[in-house]
Amino acid sequence: MLFDHYDPLKKEMFGVLDKDGKITNKDFEPDIDDDTLVHMYKTMVLARIADVKALQYQRQGRMLTFAPVQGQEACQIGPMAASAKSDWLVPAFREAAAMLYKGVSLKQAYLYWFGNERGSRYDDDVNVMPINVPIGSQVNHAAGIAYAAKLKKSGEAVITYIGDGGTSHGEFHEGVNFGAVYSVPMVTIIQNNQYAISTPRELATKAKTLAQKASSYGIPGIQVDGNDVLAMYEATKVALERAKNGDGPTLIEAVTYRLGPHTTSDDPSIYRKETEVEEWREKDPITRFKKYLSNRKLWNKDKEEKLQEETKKFVTNTFKEVEKTGQYGVDDVYDYNYETMPDDLKAQKEAYLAYLKESEGE
Repeated sequence: MLFDHYDPLKKEMFGVLDKDGKITNKDFEPDIDDDTLVHMYKTMVLARIADVKALQYQRQGRMLTFAPVQGQEACQIGPMAASAKSDWLVPAFREAAAMLYKGVSLKQAYLYWFGNERGSRYDDDVNVMPINVPIGSQVNHAAGIAYAAKLKKSGEAVITYIGDGGTSHGEFHEGVNFGAVYSVPMVTIIQNNQYAISTPRELATKAKTLAQKASSYGIPGIQVDGNDVLAMYEATKVALERAKNGDGPTLIEAVTYRLGPHTTSDDPSIYRKETEVEEWREKDPITRFKKYLSNRKLWNKDKEEKLQEETKKFVTNTFKEVEKTGQYGVDDVYDYNYETMPDDLKAQKEAYLAYLKESEGE
């Protein structure tokens, strides 16, 4: 089994591709069909272009605070490609690429960062929870959904994400510990992008790896090259198989790097050197995967130029649509918090509607 070969306590990191897109670990090369490989790549490119554009829109005052995903696309696309449509994604706030692959539309994603409540209302067949901003609480949500899936014997599993800094929060411990105790079908992926906002990873925890925290909960943990989309796919695939076989949760540490700011309110030049950023840029997950696809004769220069042109046009047109949307209604604020609205929220909504009616009459 994969996890038996890579011990995080020995800092053994799992990888499949080198930075030139060549297979270095044939024993664990995933079996993925060509169409899926190309779809994975196209979604990574979409996420990157949408990310760059969103940063520009925010700087122009056309979008609210945004959390860039640039550099972490492999951490997200690999696991989503390994998951089934029925499996759940419980994101934090930097999982735009994962959400796009799981079926959230770019328009919905942009609406959220535009400040429109409709951006959290996904299609009924998209098993994705809304963006979660409070650090770590998404792990508790994931544990609860996974517990429900176990009780219902639905065959579903849950993937949730947290950052390296988030593992120092109590909610991380509570969620992973609960999941382990009740052996729920959950996979927790730590995106170790080296910084908890401005705090370096080595100052956030004493542990040599984040994956080794799994041993405290009695579950498997593995450290993976987070810029290797095939390694992330394979590690998650094995973890999901464990989950659905009733063997409980898995903890995956994806070692990656946040190429952009923590959010658009952050200035990373204050706490890290540009030389460090450039070193990680050489390990760009999209560049690496493109080289792999080219080596497989699945991609070429003409396809790349066409994809770039079409995707940039799509992203630009999508945001234009978002900018044309009007204000969301009162129902969008109140009606989606609970399956059945509690009396106190009903009273709040009625009072607000009465206030609006009175204001309109003035």
